[in-house]
Amino acid sequence: MSVVFDGSSLKAMQSSHSHTAPTALSTQELSQEIKSFISGVDAVQGRKLSVREHARCAVRLLRSVPACRGAVLEHLRGVYDEHVSAFLHNLEMEGNASSGATSNLEDIIQEVHGVLSEFIRLNPRAWAPLVSTWAVDLLGQLSSKHAVRRVAPHSSSLNELLQLWMSCAATRSLMEAYSQCLAAMLAWCPDACVDALLDTSVKHSPHFDWVVAHIGSAFPGTIISRVLACGLKDFCSHGAKDQGLLVEKGSRVPKIGSVVGILGHLAAHHSDSIRKELLRMFQESLTPSTPLSPTSSSTSWEASPQLRRAAVPFLLQLAAMSPNLFGAVSSELVELLRPPVLLQLQSLLQGLPREELDNMLGLAVHLISQSPTGGARVLKFLADTATPASVIISGPTPSPNEGVREGCDRLLQMLLLHLHKLVFNRSDGAEVSPFSPASSQPQRVIPFLEELRSHVGQLCAETLRLERKRHLWLHQLLCLLSVYGGPSLATETLCQLLTQARNPEELALAWQLHTTLSSCMAGLIPAAVAHCVAQIHTHTLAPRQLRQLLLNLASAIQSQDEERKGAAGAQSSMAVQIGSAVSGHLHDFGPLLLHGDPAVSHAAARLLSCSPLPRTSSPAHLLLLSRAAVSHFFLALQRRGEARKAGRAVGQTGEAVSCSVLLLSRLAAYSPLTLKAILQQLVEGALHKGNAHLFGGQIADMSGAPVTSPAVSPDLGASLLDINCRFGTTVNFSGSVWSVFHAGVIGKGLKARAAPSLPDPPGVIQNIQTLLAVIVQCCSSSSLNGSQSPADPDEPPPINPEAAKVVAVTLVENVCPDVANGELSWPPEEHARTTVERDIHIRRCFEAHPVLFPLLQVVAAGRPALCYCSAVLRGLLATLLSHWEGSREASSTDSPWHLQASSLLVSCMGEGQLLPPVLANVHEAFAHLTPFEVRLLLLAVWEYVRGNGPLPQKFVFSSDKGMFCRDFSRDGDVSRYVAPIHSVLHKNIDRLGHLCWRFQL
Repeated sequence: MSVVFDGSSLKAMQSSHSHTAPTALSTQELSQEIKSFISGVDAVQGRKLSVREHARCAVRLLRSVPACRGAVLEHLRGVYDEHVSAFLHNLEMEGNASSGATSNLEDIIQEVHGVLSEFIRLNPRAWAPLVSTWAVDLLGQLSSKHAVRRVAPHSSSLNELLQLWMSCAATRSLMEAYSQCLAAMLAWCPDACVDALLDTSVKHSPHFDWVVAHIGSAFPGTIISRVLACGLKDFCSHGAKDQGLLVEKGSRVPKIGSVVGILGHLAAHHSDSIRKELLRMFQESLTPSTPLSPTSSSTSWEASPQLRRAAVPFLLQLAAMSPNLFGAVSSELVELLRPPVLLQLQSLLQGLPREELDNMLGLAVHLISQSPTGGARVLKFLADTATPASVIISGPTPSPNEGVREGCDRLLQMLLLHLHKLVFNRSDGAEVSPFSPASSQPQRVIPFLEELRSHVGQLCAETLRLERKRHLWLHQLLCLLSVYGGPSLATETLCQLLTQARNPEELALAWQLHTTLSSCMAGLIPAAVAHCVAQIHTHTLAPRQLRQLLLNLASAIQSQDEERKGAAGAQSSMAVQIGSAVSGHLHDFGPLLLHGDPAVSHAAARLLSCSPLPRTSSPAHLLLLSRAAVSHFFLALQRRGEARKAGRAVGQTGEAVSCSVLLLSRLAAYSPLTLKAILQQLVEGALHKGNAHLFGGQIADMSGAPVTSPAVSPDLGASLLDINCRFGTTVNFSGSVWSVFHAGVIGKGLKARAAPSLPDPPGVIQNIQTLLAVIVQCCSSSSLNGSQSPADPDEPPPINPEAAKVVAVTLVENVCPDVANGELSWPPEEHARTTVERDIHIRRCFEAHPVLFPLLQVVAAGRPALCYCSAVLRGLLATLLSHWEGSREASSTDSPWHLQASSLLVSCMGEGQLLPPVLANVHEAFAHLTPFEVRLLLLAVWEYVRGNGPLPQKFVFSSDKGMFCRDFSRDGDVSRYVAPIHSVLHKNIDRLGHLCWRFQL
């Protein structure tokens, strides 16, 4: 019962006793009270004291003899316990039990509370530390002892516990007494009161949590700061690395667990105060202390260098034990770590032992990996700080914060290693059966990687910057993130790299990622291409990103050439997979050929021109792709012409034309269906009014005559509708109504003819050559009826007859739609008068479209395809005969177009072997003759073709030449057709003598 105290405290207690005791007890009475209190028996009457009488005796001693306060308070523990037991029993019996004892004890408790409250008010320095420790320890004992009672709520239900205990007079009295002590001690010694709270929380948690919640809500600022300070002192006294050992040895339990619990309870309503206090502790630990101006008090932790050094490890340990506390400060902690703060932190950690420093780094790595928010900011901070300075920026000068950089470098390496272990050990040690699905295994969530899943695009962009070590770290993180996220995230990551890479070095990172992931994921390339196609359909990608994606896919496929040259197989095998995946989506990439952005359409043409074609494909998809490829071809020609006119370099536009030509030739060689579609659309497109100017053509009306501008051709007031309505007033001409309008309108004069103009002769010639080149390539590489290679490898491959026939039929359909396919034989020359309207239309088409003659030459090379152009040849020749017959010019050179048309026509007929060589050479003499003589020679040509019809059956395939040839010896004597030629030669022997040998039979 003896209690140790100093004299000042005794005098203070006696002083308070003199103020509070209503009557002073004599020495004899005091002796009897002490004996009764010790023995529990009434010293006068000799009977046993009841609980209530014993308690009143204790209160009288507490008022009269301060030295007995320890024994009295210890006895009152039982009184309080008795009251709590009766209170809970009364609740359990739902009021059936007698409550007399409870009411009597409640009076005693109120009296004890009044005495203690008066002592604390009059002399807080003497009574507040003692009462606070006694009250909080008794609260802990009562909470733990009665936690198993039926009416006691679960320890996690803090609100229900608080309502229960605050309705009990005993526990409410203890809580009020502790609160009064804490309020009194805040000004001079708050640590003692908070330290008792921490000790009790360690012993009686979680049943004591309701006390902590109530006290913390009443004094949030004080409790938070003092709890952290007391926890730091206890952490420093225990030693960070010896926390576990002290517990095992039975020593005092560390208070850090209680600190975590208390702050966790307060975080629900005071998270902002907790965050500010934690950040303040971190900043104060780095700021050098000034002895002349202490921060708060002489006993504050800021004044102790040892405590300041332990603050950072203490905060790390707190964050590791409470994710909520770490989440409260992690968002602002990165913002605080500016270069000056980093230097202070480095100087603080330099004095720590190596083992303790390693433990701190390991703890920091664990915290980062378990951080549910702010992972992207933490990663950016670590990467920015750990990245070496650029050689271009800093030169040979070392980084001023080399120590900080090396520390962040080491931390980042440890983080990557830790994440690697977490990612590849996510099954929590469960045995994985080869027959059990992967989804059945429990997967551990890694908060850091989970938060980075939404930042894949930014990570890929940072990785592709290729900044020294930085891109290696981020690339390794992308690999781990892809493995963690599964095939869907891996596909998105690979798609992002393919979209954002801008050069081969950056694109190589995508190959490296695929190489790493291919060992644990199958079908990654097809899934990535399918994901890219889905983004194209949903218009997710901007034009610049779409162009880059297409170019990267094309570069990947073109790298197969390196494999053929013996290059390493990782990249080339991936190229094969990408080519195979792209070939399955050609119909998805095809519409991009007509994209509004020229760069995107060019990139699509480059991709499709190098992509392998699928083994089988839908006819509808093939036709759509063919039509898009032909349309892109004419667009590319138009853009090349615009670039030339603007004076820009035609490198990119020229490459687009080359890619388009290659794409068309590959599509034409794929199947007969695509060949026929491409040839038809090329011919139709070349004659279309929107593309005619590319080949020197002019927009023609239905009659084939070039359309003049309104300024040149005034409105004549003629209406075709009006003419058709006046059936009785019009002459019934044969053919069509165009016989009225082909030259003009009676009474209005002749139609104004527009002079043919070539705005860009070099461009027109280049476009015609490009068109002929692509048609020849399509016809030469076709598989219709199996084209054969020439005997001489230096010679170009022959034109396939079936492909040339497609061109011929399409040409006839566009030049003269009303011609029947069976009109192969030629009638007498006089019969041409019945088809004059059609013949004039054909001639005007040739005038408006200079590209028709080169197309005829291509048809002529694919014998016997020119036979199917018989109607067009006949109509053109008829108009030429009519012109030369009516011409009164002195020389044929005075009609340049007709002279050129006559020469080209005869040349094509000779190339197509519709004429024998002796007649096919007559065009060489046209320029030296008069119009009448030219008509005589053309008339001989007409008569020969009329007598020897241009029928395909007359051609026989020659295996030596690899083409169809015609045996003119079977057509009879040719000499009767050569007689006019010899007559003209003899008449002009002075000018044509050098050509006589060309007309020998």
